[in-house]
Amino acid sequence: MKFELIAQDGKARGGRVETAHGSFDTPVFMPVGTQATVKAVTHEQLKKIGAQIILANAYHLALRPGEELIAEFGGLHRFMSWDRPILTDSGGYQVFSLAQTAKITDEGAAFQSHIDGSRVFITPERSVEIQEKLGADIIMAFDECVGFPCEKDRAAGAMRRSLAWAERCLKARTRKDRSLFAITQGGIHADLRKECTESLARMPFDGYALGGLSVGEEWEQTLEVLALSEGILPREKPRYLMGVGLPRDILDAVERGMDMFDCVLPTRNARNGEAFTRDGRIKIRNEKYRRDGAPLEEGCDCYACRNFSRAYLRHLFVADEILGLTLMTQHNLRFYMRLMEGIRAAIRAGRFAEFKASFLSGVGPV
Repeated sequence: MKFELIAQDGKARGGRVETAHGSFDTPVFMPVGTQATVKAVTHEQLKKIGAQIILANAYHLALRPGEELIAEFGGLHRFMSWDRPILTDSGGYQVFSLAQTAKITDEGAAFQSHIDGSRVFITPERSVEIQEKLGADIIMAFDECVGFPCEKDRAAGAMRRSLAWAERCLKARTRKDRSLFAITQGGIHADLRKECTESLARMPFDGYALGGLSVGEEWEQTLEVLALSEGILPREKPRYLMGVGLPRDILDAVERGMDMFDCVLPTRNARNGEAFTRDGRIKIRNEKYRRDGAPLEEGCDCYACRNFSRAYLRHLFVADEILGLTLMTQHNLRFYMRLMEGIRAAIRAGRFAEFKASFLSGVGPV
């Protein structure tokens, strides 16, 4: 992987990442395709929307259909017929999300499968093995994520375990044609974050992610972690803020030097009938849209806004028609892609602060 820093405006960075399956521009938003599919849209639609890279989940794909089967098809790109970059999450987040059935030791994490209840044991070595067989362009180190609130001793133990696991991931790596990112932990505790970030920055990772955030803490606490991390992370490598999120949060994070983002919000909210627009969120099932002939968002160039009214979209959701989910998902993802395109252009023009202020002045609660 090659990362080129093209422009910088304050701490906001504009760059390009080259991978084995093409390049993507940063700052970038990655649609979430947990099970080798971004829900409710085809890959051709994703390309027209402007998606440059998508995210899949190694834990889920290892359970079903299995990394061995995917490897038989030539890897994840061929299996799902997606010829652009893919990033795979390591399964470390399941340490957090499946905490009630997980047992964590220094060796690894034991889970109860959410599919059939069978026991699954993932070590750092096993996580790297799965992701290398999947053939993703960017793979993530296995880590232990804790929630919020979390006692400092517990956060410290998880952080130091994550550091040890990061070193084991580096040793387990066999494919130099794929990039390996580390994940920082330490909760909201500045000294733990500093220790973890400084330790990982000394290791030969291709990029760095901030984990253990968006788990219940206040946004101001997240921003403090971002400011601390920005001053430590290597300037010449990409920075990935995991699981964020809302458009205004992405703008805040870009302002503090972050390059890569992912979140299920645009697709999940779309399937629940909620659209992101510059005028705020629209709950399309509301009665007031029954005779509304306007598009979801004036000026949006997505397929839904160019062809259909709010009234028609409301009808689809009220009638429980699948097309409604597809059209709403296309709109929300295009909204995010347009946001990122605007951010990148503003950074390169040296006008990011002006762009952010303009976006937030005209936008509703997004």
